[in-house]
Amino acid sequence: MELPFRKDLEKYKDLDEDEILGKLSEEELKQLETVLDDLDPENALLPAGFRQKDQTFKKPSGPFDREKLLTYLEKQALEHKDIEDYVPYTGEKKGKIFIPKPKPMQTYAEEKVILDPELEEALTSATDTELCDIAAILGMPNLIGNSQLCDIVGSSNGIGNEGFTNVVKGEKILPVFDEPPNPTNVEESLERIKENDPRLVEVNLNNIKNIPIPTLKEFAKALETNTHVKTFSLAATRSNDPVAVTFADMLRVNKTLKSLNVESNFITGMGVLALIDALKENETLTEIKIDNQRQQLGTPVEMEIAKMLEENTKILKFGYHFTQQGPRTRAAAAITKNNDLVWRIGVKYSANTLSSLQP
Repeated sequence: MELPFRKDLEKYKDLDEDEILGKLSEEELKQLETVLDDLDPENALLPAGFRQKDQTFKKPSGPFDREKLLTYLEKQALEHKDIEDYVPYTGEKKGKIFIPKPKPMQTYAEEKVILDPELEEALTSATDTELCDIAAILGMPNLIGNSQLCDIVGSSNGIGNEGFTNVVKGEKILPVFDEPPNPTNVEESLERIKENDPRLVEVNLNNIKNIPIPTLKEFAKALETNTHVKTFSLAATRSNDPVAVTFADMLRVNKTLKSLNVESNFITGMGVLALIDALKENETLTEIKIDNQRQQLGTPVEMEIAKMLEENTKILKFGYHFTQQGPRTRAAAAITKNNDLVWRIGVKYSANTLSSLQP
């Protein structure tokens, strides 16, 4: 929908500003400069040349030469005399050296604790075990020695009398090595798909970052006529929307592929919608993974995914983490329904097979 004020601006679209300025007289140009004086000089949205009027009346002496300007400034700085000091520097120190006053030492007098005779007698006659219990209750574990703690705890837990070590050692960290690179030969796999090699059933291109976009499109074109490849995976290959659209066209034609993985790529909602529309016509694919893309797909795309899963009863596994509760619930119910349908068909087929084998 076109905004109303844009209709009034259409007549100024083809105007030539240079031609209009060329027809103005000197008085009109000066008047135009006075109009520019009203502009805000602190407006950062305006170019620097429009924040104040040009106040230079001197004619240009020639083109700008940076080297010549630097040479002139250096020469002018050398010829300019420095300002003489009123008081010459002699290096003499004047005044007294600052010596901080010594701070008085704070002394603390020990307080004498006087206990009740009964309490003092109880502490004097207490055993080591009882003293350790009192120290633990008061939260003073430093009052308990290592040997005393071993005598108390070791007798019940089977700890020896050699004592506890104060050093706490962590578990040894096992090194985690990087995964080896994908050994798949891209060119060889593409040729085998084009030749419809019956021995090639699964193609794994995961984590191969240097596959050109035209090569990925050739894989999709080759799969249109291939009748043996059942699993195709291109996760983390930097695939984008054009690649997704090409694979969507392939899914409308291919009748053999069972699993497709396009996770961890740069596919947006447009590319995912193309794949979803293609799955409405595909009846052989049972598993597809599209999770972990560079940006979120959005609620409209998730609603289309849930609608497709409700219509396509062949999808048994769908790899995507929904961000909205509504599409997530609908998709989970549709996947459960599809798996139950497959299980019922399998049970019915097994029953028919057993009945046919009985005499």
